[in-house]
Amino acid sequence: MISAIIGIVTLIYLAAAFLFLAAGLRAAPAWDRLARIFLSTGWVLHTAAFLGRWWQSSLLAAQHSPPAGFQEVLRMVILQVPLANFYESLVFFSWCLPTLPLISFRRYTTGFLGGLLSLLASLLLAYASLGVDSHIRPLMPALKSNWLLLHVLTCFVGYGAFALAFGAALLFIWQLRCPLLPAATSLPYMDRLIYQATVIGFVFLTLGIVTGAVWAEAAWGRYWSWDPKETWSLITWLIYATLLHARLVKGWQGRRIAWLAVLGFLAVLFTYLGVSFLLPGLHSYLT
Repeated sequence: MISAIIGIVTLIYLAAAFLFLAAGLRAAPAWDRLARIFLSTGWVLHTAAFLGRWWQSSLLAAQHSPPAGFQEVLRMVILQVPLANFYESLVFFSWCLPTLPLISFRRYTTGFLGGLLSLLASLLLAYASLGVDSHIRPLMPALKSNWLLLHVLTCFVGYGAFALAFGAALLFIWQLRCPLLPAATSLPYMDRLIYQATVIGFVFLTLGIVTGAVWAEAAWGRYWSWDPKETWSLITWLIYATLLHARLVKGWQGRRIAWLAVLGFLAVLFTYLGVSFLLPGLHSYLT
């Protein structure tokens, strides 16, 4: 049932992407409104699928080891948040992509930017559905921690914000070459969005690194081990720290900030996907 809903959401996001693209090409507000309806509908179903998998995981855990009291029930539910394997991380990452634009940046989520985010969410879900094991499995001992929810949640919310900044950066660079895009994708709008989304992403990535360090100390007896995932998280953090420093202290704007946002998101993708498959380490269980 959950897999079927995820498949439907994939198609809805894809339809939203095409509608956003058509709205941007034809400057058609009606198509843009329809695209937002599709994106919002997909997000609601996506949220329901995520919560449904959480419920299924909790039921399976309860059958395997019935909790004795309310506190144990609550801890079991927290531990069973569906963020413990690669499939679940793909589903959650793709959920984060439209969440921030729909909640806080609706005025920007239009045309080409809305299409880019919707397409990326659809591709992540398609990969999760077609190429990744989706079975619910017992938690590994290292993942049986209350820090799982905080660490993964903050990291992926940060990734979602960086994806928004990436989309705005691509449109900014495109607008420099093709200055005929709608007003909603004008240079001042996109420059402001790159900065605002980066600030949000940087705060959440920082929280993700800090909570990960605390969790690592509890699980492995050390806050930092220079695991490939940790190292590339730090590299990503430094790129975005450089972007914010250049913007706030050096006064950089425009093209240079846009390219830093592109570079930062490429580092995000390598941290999330490249490290998992190319550089095995303590986080390899995520695949």
